[in-house]
Amino acid sequence: MKIGLFDSGLGGLILTRAIARALPQYDYVYLGDTQRVPYGNRSPETIYEFTRQGVDFLFRKKCRLIIVACNTASAEALRKIQRTHLPHNYPDRRVLGVIIPTVEEVARSGARSVGVLATLGTVNSRVYPKELKKISPRTKVYQEAAPLLVPLIESGGRQWAKPILQSYLKPLLKKRIQTLLLGCTHYPLYKTKIRRWLPKNIRVVSQDEIVPGKLRDYLKRHPEMEHRLSKKSRREFYVTDRTAAMKQLAQKWFGKRIHLKLVQLADTSFT
Repeated sequence: MKIGLFDSGLGGLILTRAIARALPQYDYVYLGDTQRVPYGNRSPETIYEFTRQGVDFLFRKKCRLIIVACNTASAEALRKIQRTHLPHNYPDRRVLGVIIPTVEEVARSGARSVGVLATLGTVNSRVYPKELKKISPRTKVYQEAAPLLVPLIESGGRQWAKPILQSYLKPLLKKRIQTLLLGCTHYPLYKTKIRRWLPKNIRVVSQDEIVPGKLRDYLKRHPEMEHRLSKKSRREFYVTDRTAAMKQLAQKWFGKRIHLKLVQLADTSFT
C-alpha cells in the first residue's frame, strides 16, 4: 500500500518532493487536479466534491494513507471526508491534511501575533484563526487573501509576482506580526522572495518545511499503518491536465524522465 498526495494543482508537487526527500523509502502516488485549479474561489460544496473524487482515485491506486496537500481542500472538505466518507467506504484507511500540523508548529513558536497569507477559500473558512485559538488563545491572528498567487504559479507567471505579493503583505506588516504563515502549498515557491523582503525578526512558516517531519512522527505513532506501507521508493504522478508549468516544475524537481499520466476525474453532480 502507498502514500497518496492530492492537490488542486502543482503546489502539491512541492510537498511531495519535500516528503519524498525526508522519507525516500516509501512509495508515493501524486494527483494534481490541474484542470480545475484553483479551488480557492469555489463553493464549499464543489471543493468537497472535487476532493472526494481525488481521494477516491488515490484509494483505487492502492493508497492506504492520503495527505490532502491543498489548504483549501483541507479547510473545506477534510473533516467531512474523515467523518462521513471514510467510515462508510474505506474504514481501514486514513486521510490527513496540512492545517493542523502547521497550526501546531506556529503555536510551538510562541508567536503572539500571526499573519496568514492564504487563498480566499481558506481565509473565508477561518480555519487558521479557529485552530490557533484552540492551542494558543492569546495569539492574535490576521488573515490576508491572496487570490492571484496560485494562478500566477499555475500559468508560469511568477516573474510578475513582486508588486502583487508586496500589496498582500503590506496590511499584515502594519499589524506588526511576529510570524507569517504561508497557508497554501503553492506558496513555498515564493518563500525565498518573501523572506528577503520581510524584516529579519518575522519568522516565515512554510509547509514544505513542516509536513515531512510531522508525517514521520505520525508513522512512528501508528506502526499498524507504517508496517503496511510498501517501501520500494516508487513514484507515480497523475494530473487532470498537462500544463506547461506543471511539466516544467515536475522535470526540474523529479528529473527529465518523469511521466505525468493524464486522468479524468468524475464530473461533479449535485442534487
